[in-house]
Amino acid sequence: MRVGTFVLAAQFPGQGPGEALHRAVRTAELVEESGLDSVWLAEHHFVPYGVCPSAVTLAALLLGRTRRIRVGTAVSVLPTAHPVALGEQAALLHLTSGGRFTLGVGRGGPWVDLEVFGAGLAAYDRGFPESLDLLLRWLGEPRVGADGERYAFREVAVVPRADELVGGEEGPEVVVACTSPNSVRLAAERGLPMLLGMHCGDEDKAEMVAAWRRFARDAGRSPGEIDRIGRGHVSAGVVQLADSTADAAEALVKSMPGWLKQGLDAHVTVDGRFRSMRDPVAYTELLCGLHPVGTPRLAADRLAATAERTGITRFALLAEGTGDLAATEENVRRLGAEVLPLLV
Repeated sequence: MRVGTFVLAAQFPGQGPGEALHRAVRTAELVEESGLDSVWLAEHHFVPYGVCPSAVTLAALLLGRTRRIRVGTAVSVLPTAHPVALGEQAALLHLTSGGRFTLGVGRGGPWVDLEVFGAGLAAYDRGFPESLDLLLRWLGEPRVGADGERYAFREVAVVPRADELVGGEEGPEVVVACTSPNSVRLAAERGLPMLLGMHCGDEDKAEMVAAWRRFARDAGRSPGEIDRIGRGHVSAGVVQLADSTADAAEALVKSMPGWLKQGLDAHVTVDGRFRSMRDPVAYTELLCGLHPVGTPRLAADRLAATAERTGITRFALLAEGTGDLAATEENVRRLGAEVLPLLV
């Protein structure tokens, strides 16, 4: 079992971005101290839902602050990033951290980000496969050129090469955020593990893993290769620990809805399309029921049940759901000290 934290750098009502980012950095330091496996960093623009605009930049800081844990992006949004620039950054972090960086990528949403960064709606609607393929080529080949719908350039040398890690032969791990059958198929065909969101329960995640295996098999991958890649799937969730399950849930229900409402309401679509946002209280209650929210024993049991039902043994758990630094610190410490030993 590999248990890490999912860091949104969430700006709760009454807080500023600096407070949210300080909590994010402190969370990563505590993950290292508490014996946990990894930190996964979200990326958002123009909204208080999460105030980290560049997951790969924050990853660089945290890799420098830590010595043992993996640091991953969850995710770097490909439609608003040039895949070559992102590939260069990923290679740099992979090589300088001794292979501790994971590049998580995703399609993102139809937000105004596409307008601000000049990507356009087409980059969201149909450009993700082209961007992903160019990124993967950059991470695995010595020279790369492009002749696609969005990217076209003469062949250039890849510097630095991501596969030239001292003592290793491969580039950085790449995972793909999957929310639809199309993205599941894309990840399976490219031989990449999935990152599955915290809004999904075990049954949904089990179905997506089964679909991924079918798509990978149809793409000609061997059973052994499918098993090896599949061990990299990541399940995102929420964790809140207390001496009673009622107290843990109450802590989140008191705090998360205000942040969710403020953060989700701030999203603006690029083309004016209507987007139905979740009810903040109902969504918080759903998350409390799906994930390790309760006593350490309950938390360990829920993680074990997810692993048994889905086959996923890597977790990225949001620990900052109270919005309070001291409470987040205690939550991370208890996750390492009281839950992790129960999973061995």
